[in-house]
Amino acid sequence: MSDADSCRADVWLWRARFFKTRSMAARFVDEGRIRLTRGGVEGRLDKPSRILKAGDALLFALGGRLFALRVEAFGERRGPPGEARALYALIED
Repeated sequence: MSDADSCRADVWLWRARFFKTRSMAARFVDEGRIRLTRGGVEGRLDKPSRILKAGDALLFALGGRLFALRVEAFGERRGPPGEARALYALIED
């Protein structure tokens, strides 16, 4: 598995600009506040080092908003907001 098709959860959340720092993203994951659905199986992200793959669905509340999204890409860096927005697709209810 290469970096192009997977990424650590904390790194991805930081690159997608949901958190200002990677340590803030790691703490959020450690608190068990993110649900992961992969292949129809739902569970909680339990460690910041857990690997995310394209197609994974994430559900979490942040800043008073509920985010339901699908991981689309991983990126090479923490880029500008437009680049970060390309890393995921919002899931509509």
